[in-house]
Amino acid sequence: MKLLRLTHVVLTGFLPALAGCGHPSGLMQPVGLAAGTSATQVDMLVATTRQPSGDSATLFNGERSPKPYMTDVAVSIPTKREPGTVQWPQRLPPNPATDFAVTRVKQIDTIPEGRAWFRQHIEGGHALVFIHGFNNKYEDSVFRLAQIVHDSGMQATPILFTWPSRAQLTGYEYDKESTNYSRTALEQSLRVLAADPDVKDITILAHSMGTWLAMESLRQMGIRDGHVNAKIHNVILASPDIDIQVFAKQYVEMGEPKPKFTIFVSQDDRALAASSFITGNVLRLGAIDPSKEPYRSRLEKAGITAIDLTKVKTEDSLHHGKFAESPEIVQLIGQRLMTGQTLTDSNVSLGQGVAAVVGGTARTVGTVAGAAVAAPLTIMEQPARRQQPTGPELEDSLNNDHQSKPLTQ
Repeated sequence: MKLLRLTHVVLTGFLPALAGCGHPSGLMQPVGLAAGTSATQVDMLVATTRQPSGDSATLFNGERSPKPYMTDVAVSIPTKREPGTVQWPQRLPPNPATDFAVTRVKQIDTIPEGRAWFRQHIEGGHALVFIHGFNNKYEDSVFRLAQIVHDSGMQATPILFTWPSRAQLTGYEYDKESTNYSRTALEQSLRVLAADPDVKDITILAHSMGTWLAMESLRQMGIRDGHVNAKIHNVILASPDIDIQVFAKQYVEMGEPKPKFTIFVSQDDRALAASSFITGNVLRLGAIDPSKEPYRSRLEKAGITAIDLTKVKTEDSLHHGKFAESPEIVQLIGQRLMTGQTLTDSNVSLGQGVAAVVGGTARTVGTVAGAAVAAPLTIMEQPARRQQPTGPELEDSLNNDHQSKPLTQ
């Protein structure tokens, strides 16, 4: 009981900003656009393992459904707004001139219908699959993806995979088990998407606890087939809430060849600090300092790019959503990482490389696998604050752990 009370205190102290407060609930009821309204629209396909709520204002709740659902959703975004932010309505119905607002909801019942939707919304054959994190309602993840797509300028068809989160501060364990519950559904969704001849490549963008779901699904796919589907080119893990040694095992067990991995980390991430406490003071992948050993050399050898956002300033008091709330970083995701471009080469310093990317002046450069980049300009040099895995353990796990063969082999 003492542990439960202490955990509650930690969650209450560290995670208030994840509660989704400050705006009304029930935003999925479509509204019409008045004549002359200045707004842009983001169309997305939403797949979910949530249970239908029976209410058109919410569509789905936080309970688990044995059957996955697909929905065509359109979100309008006002033209006068600060990039990196979601303009949540303060009252219902939302005003599309000033607020994010849902303008269309249509259920999709079959895979052929889903493929027809993709053909109608194709962006060069590129698909983005976004997986949200802990403590998200259905509408939270819909609006966040709309913001990311709009602000990044990415040329890709957006697909949201939303898993059953109860959106409660005390629901950490339920949410974590819901990611496990959903891993086969995500794997199957990725397989269906990859099998579509109109899809040329897939980028996975996962945040927080959603990174665990992404890694488990890719690992599961790798165990079945010996490797991840070749159309999955990029995997971007933002603030990954994963035990670093577990991540190393997942990474190896998905087989070869692997997608290109990019991780966004921040040593001042308060939400990951709370997660570390809950899980026994185990360092989370999203909180490492990639400029320090053993991480720098191990990540480079594995071909994993780590971008350090510790110095990036946003309005997020938890420092947990910087990847989406920093206009420069979200543009970097959309305009360079999703297109397979590299950030630096051996003749460009890490700071100069990020400055060029953020400033929009980067030219085609060579490749340095796993360059550890600190944003906005310099490598952070902070002493380690937690017990970290030893170098050999991390190296063996990330590269070739022969004692970690899947049981099916």
